[in-house]
Amino acid sequence: MAYQYWSYDTLHRLCMDAFQKFGFTEAEADIIQDVLLTADLYGIESHGMQRIVRYHKCIENGMIKVDAKPEIVFETPVSAVIDAHDAMGQLVGHKAMELAVEKAKTSGVGIVSVRNSNHYGIAGYYAQMASREGLMGFSCTNSEAIMVPTYGRMAMLGSNPIACAFPADPYDFFFDASTTVVTRGKLEIYNKLEKPLPDGWALDKDGHPSTNAPDVLSNIVKKNGGGIMPLGGSTEQLGSHKGYGYGMICEIFASILSLGATSNYCMTGGRGNICHGFAAVNPAFFGDPEEIKKHFSQFLQELRDAPKADGQDRIYTHGEKEVAAVKDRMENGIPVNDNTMVEVLDLTNYLGMDFSSYFGDYRPPVREDVFKGNY
Repeated sequence: MAYQYWSYDTLHRLCMDAFQKFGFTEAEADIIQDVLLTADLYGIESHGMQRIVRYHKCIENGMIKVDAKPEIVFETPVSAVIDAHDAMGQLVGHKAMELAVEKAKTSGVGIVSVRNSNHYGIAGYYAQMASREGLMGFSCTNSEAIMVPTYGRMAMLGSNPIACAFPADPYDFFFDASTTVVTRGKLEIYNKLEKPLPDGWALDKDGHPSTNAPDVLSNIVKKNGGGIMPLGGSTEQLGSHKGYGYGMICEIFASILSLGATSNYCMTGGRGNICHGFAAVNPAFFGDPEEIKKHFSQFLQELRDAPKADGQDRIYTHGEKEVAAVKDRMENGIPVNDNTMVEVLDLTNYLGMDFSSYFGDYRPPVREDVFKGNY
């Protein structure tokens, strides 16, 4: 399946207009699109603007409530629990990290746990909210169960990503990764591209390795069994128990501290039930923050300068590739696959938006009957 390249400004305008059509205010739409397009700029297509249609369907079926009012239900000077009341994940995530940052600036640390939310995009976005304020940021989220625990055959945990960001020069340290081998979004992309999954990604309903994306995705939705392997695969030999354990750490920060739904109860009963965890740590409570930043920056440079393996000319530190990706996509456009563009065409038609006002004469070269019935 081919890709088209669109300017950031084009996709920004589309997202702003679409989310306001969904019923969000301009300020709310701006937060949501920023999370999505940050993912696209970083090259994380699975969590970018391709999620628009999925979010709209969740709004249509009542899973996401546009007018929800997240509520702080427990609070101390260094912590809080927020009940999202089925709000858009990006909006409650932004609110929660702002609260964690505020607490960290005054008390040294801020930890906020959220329950009853929805998909919030890339975890790293919220960690970076803290690092841009000179703090260490942490964020994680559970999700619909897709991870099969080591030696199991039924998905019980979500992709449960963990993200951390810390100020440094010439660019911040930035780590964001699922605790599964890949995210569900990656499977959705392979499904759209009609490509077999790589070996070592997924399991069928009986717990056997599978490369069949439609079958694995269907089993996840229907709770038939199978799903995605933990980071490290399906056996302890390569560390499956470690990915499984990291996923549990995420679960503690997100669903356990908030008394929310664990991954195996997310996306059930017509509700998202997703939980998030956020933390901000103020380096000033450990000494001179500029000296700490300088110390860390020196170590990162020493890592980049360390001896290279045969045939390699560069060691990356976490966050470098994202900086390069943003520069490239701002200059050369953001790639969007044609099947996603079919969904966007269907959505704009449904909402009464003029597709050509964003994309000119372009029409996705895919049979319309492939996606007939989306709207």
